[in-house]
Amino acid sequence: MHDARFDTLGDLPEPGGEAYATVDQRGVLTSWSAGAQRLLGYLADEIQGRHLRELLYERADGARLVARCRATESPFLGQAALRHRDGSRVDVGMWAHPLEPAGGERCWLIRAEHAADVRRQSLGRALLRGLFTESPFHIDVFDTQLHFIAQNARRLKNFADHDFVGRTMRDVAPAGIMDMETFDARQRQVLDTGEALVATEVRTHPLGAPERYQAFSETIVPLRSGAGETIGLAHIVFEITDRVRARERLTLLNDASARIGSTLDVRHTAQELTDLVVPPFADHAYVDLLEPVLGGEEPVSGPIPVEMPLRRAATSRLPEDPVKTVGTGETDPFACGPASLFHQALAGGEPLLLTGEEVLAELSAVDPRRAAAAREHGVHSWLLVPMFARGAALGAAVFIRSRGEHAFEPDDVLLAEDLVARAAVCIDNARRYTRERTTALALQRSLLPQRMPLLGAVEAASRYLPASGSTVLGGAWFDVIPLSGARVALVVGDVPGHGLHSAVTMGRLRTAVRTLSDLDLSPEELLTHLDDQVNRFQAEHGEGRAGGAAGSTCLYAVFDPLTRRCAMARAGHPPPARAAADGSVRFLDLPGGPPLGRGGATFECGEAAVTDGDLLILYADGLASPQDRSAEPGPAWLREALSDPRLTASPRLDGVCDAVIRHLPSPRPQDDVALLVARVRGLDPERHTTWELAAEPETVSAARRLTTRKLAEWGLTELEFTTELVVSELVTNAIRYGTPPIRLRLIRDRSLICEVTDGSSTSPHIRRAQDTDEGGRGLFMVAQFAQLWGTRYHTRGKTIWAEQPLPDGDPVLHPR
Repeated sequence: MHDARFDTLGDLPEPGGEAYATVDQRGVLTSWSAGAQRLLGYLADEIQGRHLRELLYERADGARLVARCRATESPFLGQAALRHRDGSRVDVGMWAHPLEPAGGERCWLIRAEHAADVRRQSLGRALLRGLFTESPFHIDVFDTQLHFIAQNARRLKNFADHDFVGRTMRDVAPAGIMDMETFDARQRQVLDTGEALVATEVRTHPLGAPERYQAFSETIVPLRSGAGETIGLAHIVFEITDRVRARERLTLLNDASARIGSTLDVRHTAQELTDLVVPPFADHAYVDLLEPVLGGEEPVSGPIPVEMPLRRAATSRLPEDPVKTVGTGETDPFACGPASLFHQALAGGEPLLLTGEEVLAELSAVDPRRAAAAREHGVHSWLLVPMFARGAALGAAVFIRSRGEHAFEPDDVLLAEDLVARAAVCIDNARRYTRERTTALALQRSLLPQRMPLLGAVEAASRYLPASGSTVLGGAWFDVIPLSGARVALVVGDVPGHGLHSAVTMGRLRTAVRTLSDLDLSPEELLTHLDDQVNRFQAEHGEGRAGGAAGSTCLYAVFDPLTRRCAMARAGHPPPARAAADGSVRFLDLPGGPPLGRGGATFECGEAAVTDGDLLILYADGLASPQDRSAEPGPAWLREALSDPRLTASPRLDGVCDAVIRHLPSPRPQDDVALLVARVRGLDPERHTTWELAAEPETVSAARRLTTRKLAEWGLTELEFTTELVVSELVTNAIRYGTPPIRLRLIRDRSLICEVTDGSSTSPHIRRAQDTDEGGRGLFMVAQFAQLWGTRYHTRGKTIWAEQPLPDGDPVLHPR
């Protein structure tokens, strides 16, 4: 179907194989393309000269189609149904393009595409239009030289408002708003590898506001030709600022769970809150707590008393913090008074969010100096969040922003409330622990000696160090007990386990030892009686009870200043150390014994001679618990701590105790530590005297004369009458009811001591004599005139003793 009139048109184009034909004014087909032949099956010779309506599935539509070609200004004619050569229906989309041949009548170039192809092309164009022009994504198209080719509506602020085409991102983006080096590197990576970079998180910063940012998800996709060659890049960006900030808030909350409450210390927990939020959330933060909370007391329920101050518990540590006028532990004047913002927030239970001017106005009226500092640092947003736990007020946390212009937002307020709520639980736990620890330590120390007795024969110092674990109560204990005859008992022990039961058991054992010591028992006898007492404890409470007494250890030593010997017995306890003035340290070799309540072996007593000025170091098991591989007995580190002659010769025993504590293998021992250091001295021979007496009645008057003469030598004539009376009665009893040998001893120590010893073991008793009785008043009179009196038994006989206080002003022999 060739028409010479169209020779000037040349061959019909065949892009994509579309169907083309030409029709004249009457609708007659004048040419036919190969694409049309493939579409409908007709050859060009078959179709030439035929009317267009013959190709329509409904021939009646032919005239209307020709009329539309003449009348329409748009090339698209719409959908049409054509008839294939085999009679089947072919749905197509048709376009008519008017032609103006030279010297001829007007005709039309008719283009037809299969309806399915039309729909695909329409969808493709719609997809391209939706992605590029109507999409919420920012899309840029670059060539291989990274120059802009096209872009959709640019929505990023601060970019240059001129044509982008032919320019690079570096040319149009404001300086400093984004890292251009890394952006160029990402583009070139995609060009070099041909692989897309998907969902890279990128941040831009507004000019003049580095603390603020916009976050974007960036995807760079290579654009390829039909041959697979990369011919450009598509840069697709979507803003995710809200999502990133929400993620950061969630991260901050997760960090709060991990970092706040690492210790059970109120101030440290408050400090962890301020350290967490600065600088990710605020430029400065501080925590004020009510005074009872800082002291570990129970928080106030209900209205907060106006006079109750809030004290600074923690403040952020950055050097440029705008608030430095209130030190840790000091009262915050801005938080005081019924009209203060803090009391308003605590009363209402709601956070307060103020602008910089609002808070400066409040602060200027209370603390002008602090207001000036806040103004100088540019405080522009101030957030106060009250802190509650279990319905009771603890204090408040304050968050401040001073850099840039980004103020706290409602989401920030919610985040701050969550952070403060988590911190409040931890602070309340720390407060409760502080209270319980303080109570436990007070109980522990009340069960131990409050002060060392002032003695002439022994100077003592002690240290008690609670365990570093969560349970501070332990069973370690020590004691210094004055005995009759100027003797002194040194005791140290340890109850197994920790907790309240161990502490209570320790107190019961210490009381039992003190009671048994009044009987003047020998060390091994005392431990035997104490072992019986432990068995009774176990029978009362059962074997499985926590803090049971079975397994307790004890060392009981008695120093006699007249003989300068120390008798000791131990029940499962490590031996004491003796440090001489020359710096030599030796652990005493004593017979061992089983722990209390274990049964089996008996206890044995050992003796050691000591020299004036020697130190006896007694310690609980916790001090000797570290493994020591030394072949010599006792911990090597303790031997090292005591080996300095200057230390042992020092007049201050506190220094010896401190040196031992400093040498502990662990600065935070897992068991409580009890240490008792005693410097022993023998009694000067001039301060005691002994007489052998005959078992005759005349001896009583001789004993009185000897006593009177000795009191005169000592300058104690004030005590002659009472002492003569005491000596007369004790010697008379020894002659009448005892057996030889009989001795009288006077000792001047912390008191005046009269002792009468005889060979009989009969026990003296006080009885009330009737008015008609001729005797029976001796011991009763001794008890009236003496401060203390008693009887101690030994292997051959007994000793009855009585003590009288020295007159006022009589010097103490060895003051500490």
